[in-house]
Order: sequence, then structure tokens, then C-alpha cells
Amino acid sequence: MKVKNRERLLAHGERESRRIVLEVLEATLQSLDAYPRIKTLLKWDGTTLSIGENHWDFRQERRIYVIGAGKACNAMARAVDEILGDRITEGLVIVKGIEPEDTLKHIELVTGGHPLPNHEGWKASQRILDLVNQSTPDDLFIVMISGGSSALMSCPVEGITLEDERIITDQLLKSSARILEINAIRRHVSETNGGRLAQKIEAKGAEMINLIISDSVGDRPTLDPGKPVPFFGTPVAPDGTTLEEARHVLKKYDLLSKAPRSIVDYLKTSDPYRETPKSFGNRIYHFVMGGCADSCQAAKGAAEERGIPGLILTTFLQGESREAGTFLASVAREIALNHRPIHPPCLLIASGETTTKVEGASGQGGPSQELALGFALEISDLKGICMAALDTDGTDGPTGIAGGIGDSSTRERAERKGLDIYESLLIHDSSTVLRVLEDEIMTGNTGTNVCDLNVIYIPQREG
Repeated sequence: MKVKNRERLLAHGERESRRIVLEVLEATLQSLDAYPRIKTLLKWDGTTLSIGENHWDFRQERRIYVIGAGKACNAMARAVDEILGDRITEGLVIVKGIEPEDTLKHIELVTGGHPLPNHEGWKASQRILDLVNQSTPDDLFIVMISGGSSALMSCPVEGITLEDERIITDQLLKSSARILEINAIRRHVSETNGGRLAQKIEAKGAEMINLIISDSVGDRPTLDPGKPVPFFGTPVAPDGTTLEEARHVLKKYDLLSKAPRSIVDYLKTSDPYRETPKSFGNRIYHFVMGGCADSCQAAKGAAEERGIPGLILTTFLQGESREAGTFLASVAREIALNHRPIHPPCLLIASGETTTKVEGASGQGGPSQELALGFALEISDLKGICMAALDTDGTDGPTGIAGGIGDSSTRERAERKGLDIYESLLIHDSSTVLRVLEDEIMTGNTGTNVCDLNVIYIPQREG
């Protein structure tokens, strides 16, 4: 069971609507789990590694290094560890948290920092670079990457400290910068991100198999995980951002005078060696296990299996979280009252990555939690409507909460407990409200990370 507190969530509020939303959410997360996907995809017969129609021969001695970083890499590493076993020469993967089932025999898991990088992640990144430096053209790297890799595998270039990178990341997050804007800066000041890790492995002549869970907003659905595809971004693929774009981000969010001087000065220099790699040769293979659009497809399928029509509204949802909640509530209202663009009962589905702008002191929360409460404020008069807003990796923002449920009872229940949802949103203290109402969604590590997923059930109104 992915949703660990399901029974508590079903003990109050719009119970039937909650049951439907949570069933769809559970089925979606189960279908996206990277562990069974990789176990099905990778085949090892003792001498040959196969992925789809692609084969790597190991009849002659070759070393296999398993490395990676990301919030979903626990499940990915566990699968690879079980498939290859003793054939792994050395393995090191950086994750956000380690859970009891993460008992691997041949791959070491190290906890890094997210959303802000930390010293443990930096040390692990240095160790990964040491493995790369000792590799030869006969070696194979199996690299697993999922969302969060940029912070977890943090290794700033010479002249920029880890604290500098923490400061600029924090400034960008609190400015409500979009993830691609944040990455435009982080990739250009890193020894590993923005394709730098792949660049170093390619320079050693080694081969790379990249197993990727994509958290890029607007990605197309995954058609065949066993077929290598072009890919951009992350430490192991060409980077589509430029130094010029990184400089523009600093200017856009008024950070030229606030960001660490080492970063501003580094990005000002138009040195071709400071630009991230834009292409690689033919010894690097990208296999995508899933992406943002796959969560919507899975949720729609789960709804229709239960006889509920599903509508994917968008896979591009971005902007301020609370306002996105207001927007989704307006669409739900249109459906409930005017039966447009779909007739209720139905399930409305949206994915993407919303952000929050934090100014001054704040409480505890995350974008999906704020979105759920913003939605609940606007539909309190529409009985039966219910939303689950979830960060699919299981940790929304800097919290251990995956997301929240907001339904037509949320506002009234909050008021009975003396809580003002609107005031809580102003100070970004959504976690407190959800915990008091027992409406926080708890999953732990889900085995995937495909941005945020929002699932809304709209029943047919009586009369």
C-alpha cells in the first residue's frame, strides 16, 4: 500500500469521494513504481545484459559501476542490485531518504540533501567522480537518475562553495522560480550536473546505460521503456540551457546583488569551457522508465477501470500553487454546475510542477499541500467534490508529507478547530492545517518521481 494513512483519511470528510480519489491515487502510484518496471526490463543471463533489443556482452572481463542520484532511486537501485548481484564491481547512489526495505547487498545508498544540497551529498558526489576517474574504455556505467538529482548530486566547480550553492538554491526556490530556471544556474556551476557527469565518463571511453525517471513538465507519455531515446537535462544527458539563460535568471529574480558573488562572477564570464555539453557520442544510451504524462495516463486508466470517465486537463500545470488550486476549483465548478467540458460524475486530472513564493518568515508546507488547501477554499459550497494533490515522490517541498486532500468539508472543519486556511496560506503553513485536520497524505518513498499529480472527483449533483 503506497498511501500509508488511507484509513485515517477515509474516517471523515466526503468519505465516498475520498475513497474514489485514494483508490485512483493508489493504483496510479503502483503502476509507476520503478522497481517492477526495471525488474521486467533488465535481463541478465550471466554473460549478456539485455534491455529490449539492446545487448551488452560480458563474456570478456568488464567492470560494471552502478551510480546515480534521485528521490526515486531507492527502488531503482534495489531492482538493479537484485538483477546483477555479484557482477556489480561497485555501486553508489545518492537518495533523499533510506527506508527499512532499502537493504542492498552490492550498491551503497547515501543520503544527500534536497531541496538544498548538503555535505553528505557533496562527499558522495566526489566518490562517484573518483569511480569515473579510475574507469577504462572496457567499463560500463549503469546510471539511475530521477527527480532531485541536481540537489542530491551537488558538486560545485572550483571557486564556488557548497554553501554558495545552498544559498542560491534557497533564493531561487523562495523567488518562485521554475525548475528549469533553477537548473539553468545549478547546471552551469556544477562538476556533475548539466551533462557534466556523462561528459567525464565519455572522456574515459566507457559506456553508459542511463535508467531515467523524468520529472520534466510536459513530457510525452513513455511509449517503450526498452527503446533508447534522445534525452536532455540531468547529469547524464546534454543540457538545453545556456550560460546566457543562467545570467537572465539572476536578473529576472533580482538576484544579481543578492546571490553569492562567486556565482555571479562565474556566470558572467562567457568562457566556452564554462558552457555545459550540448551533445554526446554513440556510447551513451537513455532509457526512460516514466514521466509526468504517464501519471495522468495511469490515473485516467484507473478511473475508467472503475467506471468513472476521466479527463486529463493538462500535463503543463505551473505557477503559484495556491492560485493553481483556485484555477482547478473553477474548472471543477464549471463541470459540477454546467457539465463542461465533461459531464459528472468524472475524474479531473492535472500534472505539472507548481511553486510557492516565500517572503519573510514562514511555517511548514509544500506546493502540493498549498494547492490542496487553495482548492478547498473555493469549493466549500459544492458538496461531494474532493481533490488529492500529491508530489509523486512522497515528499512535498522540504516536508515528509506527500501532499494533501481538500474537499467540500475542509473549510468548515478547519473553522471548527479555529484554523484560518487563508491566513495559513499567506504564511506558507499548510502542513499545520493538514495535520490538525488529519488530511495530510503520507506515502514514504513511492518508487517514482514524475512531478506533481492532482486528482479531482466531481460527483453528479442531486437534482
